[in-house]
Parts: sequence; C-alpha cells; structure tokens
Amino acid sequence: MRLRPLLLLSLAACAFLVVLNDRSSAQGGAATAGDDEAARIRIGFRVAPVPLSLHGKDPNLVGLGSYIVNTRISCNDCHTSPPWVPGHNPHLGQKPAEINAAAYLAGGGKFAGGLIVSRNITPDEHGNPAGLTFAQFVRLLRTGVDPDNVHPQISPLLQVMPWPYFRTMSDHDLAAVYEYLRSIPSLPSAPGTPP
Repeated sequence: MRLRPLLLLSLAACAFLVVLNDRSSAQGGAATAGDDEAARIRIGFRVAPVPLSLHGKDPNLVGLGSYIVNTRISCNDCHTSPPWVPGHNPHLGQKPAEINAAAYLAGGGKFAGGLIVSRNITPDEHGNPAGLTFAQFVRLLRTGVDPDNVHPQISPLLQVMPWPYFRTMSDHDLAAVYEYLRSIPSLPSAPGTPP
C-alpha cells in the first residue's frame, strides 16, 4: 500500500519534468510559427527586385508578400516581359539570375500564340494593384472571374492565371501579396497589355 503514494509522486514528478522541458524548449530555441514568418519576411525584403514604398503600409505584410510573390508563386514569370535581364535567365543556365526590374510586373507576357497577354499588376494612380481594391483582388484569386471579361469568346474565367491554386491561399497570405503589390513602383503597361 505504501507503493501507491510513491508511484503517484513519481508520476507527478515525471509530468512536471515533461511540462518544464516543453516550456524551456519553446522558449530556448525551438522554432515557432512566428519565428518562421519572421524569417520569410526577412527573405522577402532581401529578394525584392525593386525599391519598395513602405509609407502607410504594414512592413510585415510587405515583406511576407514579397516572399510569396518572388519565391513561391513567381508572378514575375508571367507578368514581366521579358521576365529576366538578357544574359541573366536562370532557365537558360545564365548566371547570375537577374529579374527585369525595369518592366517588373507591368504585364505583356504572351500566351496561346499571343491571344492571351498578361496584365499589368503594378499599382494604379490610387495605389491599387492592377486597379483592384482588396475585395476585388481576393474575389479574382478565389473565383478566377476576369473583371474585364477580356476573352468572352473563350470564357469569363482567367485562362492562364493559376487562380485554381491561389484560391486556397489563406486570407493572411492574400493580404500580404496585395500589400506587397501596393508597395512596388507603378509602371506603364507593356505594349499590347489588356486594360
């Protein structure tokens, strides 16, 4: 009978040590979700190919948005024409890779034999990327519905834009992408770019 209190005391001591260990590892070095996002924000600022305007913007969202746009969803490949500085195209094995900052995200990429041309997604005169409010931006990425219906003969949906993949992005990530696009320089549309 004396064994039972000793066993309970031992179990309580083990439970205390487990809790203490969990607490110390969380405080002393195990990466948390916040640490991971902070690292992505730092990378986002490092890889941004153009100067960013942070005035009136959330810098954390801008940095995270740059990380998403420039390292994960590669908007440059379609929305910059040409996407790479001549002689610096990594797809051709040219080093160092250098994004075409002079035309960054101003549209003009041609697809389907030139029938479809990517849009300028830099901020308009009101600071809205591609002229879209945040609500319109989210709707476009969640539904794929082309607000301008540029190709009614094909579909009211964007045909080349990979919105079926982007529609599953979190609201936080979409807000970050939008905030980043608000922070890049506004550029005139590349020739042949739809409204």
